[in-house]
Amino acid sequence: MKDFADLKSLGKQLREQAETRAVKEAERVKQEKKQAVEANLFQTALGGVQRMPAPDRYVPPTVPGPVAPAQAPARKLTQAEDDAAVLRESLSDLFEVDHYLEDDPALNYSAPGVGPDVMKKLRKGHWPIQDELDLHGMNRDQARDALGAFLTRAGQRNQRCVCVIHGRGFGSRGQEPVLKSMVHSWLVQKGVVAFCQARNHEGGEGALIVLLRAALQPAR
Repeated sequence: MKDFADLKSLGKQLREQAETRAVKEAERVKQEKKQAVEANLFQTALGGVQRMPAPDRYVPPTVPGPVAPAQAPARKLTQAEDDAAVLRESLSDLFEVDHYLEDDPALNYSAPGVGPDVMKKLRKGHWPIQDELDLHGMNRDQARDALGAFLTRAGQRNQRCVCVIHGRGFGSRGQEPVLKSMVHSWLVQKGVVAFCQARNHEGGEGALIVLLRAALQPAR
């Protein structure tokens, strides 16, 4: 009897193991069918899709831009150019001198504090003319620079009386003495002692006799 019971129990275990294998096999088959269906659906969905053709538009390669050349350093001014620039900046064309000039056709000028006897001596030629500057043919800028350099040189030479020829304007537009009023203005700005119209043999209305300040003598 015992052997029969053992045999019966063994048969039951075998049946249970077979049923378990059958369930697992059925589950495996079910999963494989499901995966096949999903793969088939994906392929069907991509059936009308085609690869886009390559564009035929030409795209030039990127070329780096030119490198900007290094800026050359500014040229250093020479001493003469620097001196001319200083003189040009120190003289203004807009400086008014009408209120300094006497009501006299000769348009005399004397600096504040200068006595009338100085002007009388200047007009009579008391001081000999030591140098002269002729501005004929120069434009305004050239005349301004030339006058500034001339007065500087005269001061360095301790000259007291000089002649500046500005012309009568016969060769200018409208035959007006364009430089005349400007020379008056520049001389006042340069701090001269006095100036007056030259006498006829010295240039008359086209020239000025200019009295410069005396150089300071060194203390002994």
